[in-house]
Amino acid sequence: MVNCCGLVTVKNEPVPLKSIAVEVSVQGHVATVSSTLQYENQEQSPLEAIFVFPLPGEAAVCRFSAKIGQTEVVAEVQEKQKAQEQYDDALSSGQQAFLLEESDESPDVFKLSVGSLPPGEKASVSLDYVTELAVQADDGLRLCLPAVLNPRYQPQGSDSGSGGSAQVSSVPAGSVPYSLSLSAHVSSPHPISRVESNCPLDPLNYLNTEKTQATVSLAAGHQFDRDVELLLYYQDTHQPTAIVEAAQASAKPGSLMGDPVVMLSLYPEFPKDVMSSMTSHGEFLFVVDRSGSMECPMHLGSGSQDRIGSARDTLLLLLKSLPMGCYFNIIGFGSSYESFFSKSVEYSQKTMDEALQKVKEMRADLGGTEILQPLKHIYSQPCLPDQPRQLFLFTDGEVGNTKEVLDLVKTNAGSHRCFSFGIGEGASTALISGVAKQARGYAQFITGQDRMQPKVMQSLRFALQPAVVDISVKWNVPKGVSVTPLSPPIRVVFQGQRALLYAQLTGESSGDTEGSVIVKYSLAKQPVENQLSFSLKPAEDTGMTVHRLGARTLIQSLEVEEREQDGEKEGVKEKVIELSVQSGVSSAFTAFIAVHKGDGEALHGQLLRRQVPTPMLYHSPMPKMMLCDMAQCSPMPMMMGCSLQMKMRSPVKLKLSKKSKDFDSPAPTSKPVRDPLLQLISLQKASGSWVLEAGLAEVLAKTEEEVSKPKPAQVDQEVWATVLALVWLYGFKMEAQEEWQFLAMKAVSWIQDQKATSVSECVQAGNNLLGCQVQKDTLGL
Repeated sequence: MVNCCGLVTVKNEPVPLKSIAVEVSVQGHVATVSSTLQYENQEQSPLEAIFVFPLPGEAAVCRFSAKIGQTEVVAEVQEKQKAQEQYDDALSSGQQAFLLEESDESPDVFKLSVGSLPPGEKASVSLDYVTELAVQADDGLRLCLPAVLNPRYQPQGSDSGSGGSAQVSSVPAGSVPYSLSLSAHVSSPHPISRVESNCPLDPLNYLNTEKTQATVSLAAGHQFDRDVELLLYYQDTHQPTAIVEAAQASAKPGSLMGDPVVMLSLYPEFPKDVMSSMTSHGEFLFVVDRSGSMECPMHLGSGSQDRIGSARDTLLLLLKSLPMGCYFNIIGFGSSYESFFSKSVEYSQKTMDEALQKVKEMRADLGGTEILQPLKHIYSQPCLPDQPRQLFLFTDGEVGNTKEVLDLVKTNAGSHRCFSFGIGEGASTALISGVAKQARGYAQFITGQDRMQPKVMQSLRFALQPAVVDISVKWNVPKGVSVTPLSPPIRVVFQGQRALLYAQLTGESSGDTEGSVIVKYSLAKQPVENQLSFSLKPAEDTGMTVHRLGARTLIQSLEVEEREQDGEKEGVKEKVIELSVQSGVSSAFTAFIAVHKGDGEALHGQLLRRQVPTPMLYHSPMPKMMLCDMAQCSPMPMMMGCSLQMKMRSPVKLKLSKKSKDFDSPAPTSKPVRDPLLQLISLQKASGSWVLEAGLAEVLAKTEEEVSKPKPAQVDQEVWATVLALVWLYGFKMEAQEEWQFLAMKAVSWIQDQKATSVSECVQAGNNLLGCQVQKDTLGL
């Protein structure tokens, strides 16, 4: 049960967090993010506050400081248990203390204890982290500041009391009592084309004529009520680059921080003939979140489709786009899970029709979000010979056991690839990005006004392309210099995908200042080679961003190794702690601790504890399908001890057994106008053809007679219908080509298999009927 009353002070005054200021420094594909959080204790008693800080999954915290009054204390990294003991000792002796530690459940959640603030005192907490920027389907680089930390669903029966699990409060959007300001400085080896955001921005300000440096800020008055997303676009963004960063002057040579570190961004080139070839093999498993939160709208605003509705439309598109000869299945999960078929079935008209009927009936009716059990079930099924397994995972990313899920995926990474999709505000980057990374796939985030379908079809294109195999990386450096890789080996590369590699450079060369790296692999049975040269002369001060990201990469690998060995392998945990302390990068075994000793006197009065709220958009899920009608929970002042009237929807009966049919299927909340494109797609046969029927005529905005009459006499009706569908797609729906390109390819292949005559005449007659000017060559015929 969610209690909305515990979020205000005893005097019904705002919680103590007052504002957040963020400065971002971007260097090509990586960024340093500096956040400052302002607090004020407005109560008559000392206050202990907890703020839960959500971070991108690939982030590395590298600085933490606290300022109380005029005194600033910079935190240091210590072993976690030692840091917690020091924090407790400081509080009990009346000292102000600040503690930052990584959540035991998920690496993208940090628990910030702001310690003891005297009455009326102000405090400022600063947090810096470095992160790699994710590459988007349109070549943009994505930086996201997550505002919504959805309640993490803890699977039933797990020990929720261990490990200091961070509890998070939420308030209705619009009533969050703090604001956000953000400014960004962008620097790149290549010119900056543009910067976009889902929030209003001030105009982009270029700092030089080459347009390789620029600044941009959020427009004034922004409220922290959604994910803040920056998308950066560079010219020549696919060109490989290298950054060599100088050693830290105070660090010991031979240590990670005491040696230069090189970061390579690699974009392997894919020949056009390989890109045009699509495999007809594969086992495609579509794993869809059917928890209660999937009933929420895709974005704020009227007329927004709910997430499960968008998932249904996406599955229609996927099922129509699969190649003949492959195998598939669909698995829905929540508190329980269920499969459309007992095992994967061969793709045919019959199995496609069966699946589509089940898709129409699919609802968000399976309770909470438990992803571990369905994954275990999938991995227990034997792989099919000559049918590479490809998982497509759709979820709004609210689980409490992210690390356990990632370990399971990594263990089975050799037998499959996984393409993951984070739906809606607040999807966990650690889960979505981590699953894709461990299973050699690709992660996509669908937020704001994004449509799910283009991003899913982008990933299907990756899945259908020949996979890159036999990857090797060879470093060439002068005599006297050695290279120690900090990144795990690259196992898969997709077209348009970037791989960032970090390596430590130890020793010195007397003369040569150049090095190079050669990446070799096999693509469609053809050997491919890429070479990149780089200067060994270290770059000027870059704030140690590259070193810290290299340290974070190595720490993550060692943490997984330690969990796999269940702590039995000696020295791994100690090495993580040593790396973490040396680099100032947080880990699962360390924490930042800062203590302000003050005058050493114990604070008087009762120590209170307040949860700082994170915004809850009106569609945020509540555990176990307890969905609140937010019309009854509009923002209003609430007194402690008040009685809160919540109008609850009837709870859905959770499905206890996969065999049981005893569950209620709530009706869809709205019936959107049928999209003509989806209507046309739904009419296509598994083979790729269309049939001349009333539904097709309706999409073409014609009568059946108007559609039938212009058909050339010697042409088969099915060929004519298929040509008409293709002409309509190319004539009216080119802006959505990424969504229908595969079903168009299937249609063209089907027409060619028919060895039909008079295709040119068909195309011309179709153009005349529909008022288009589509060329036969454009259709691929």
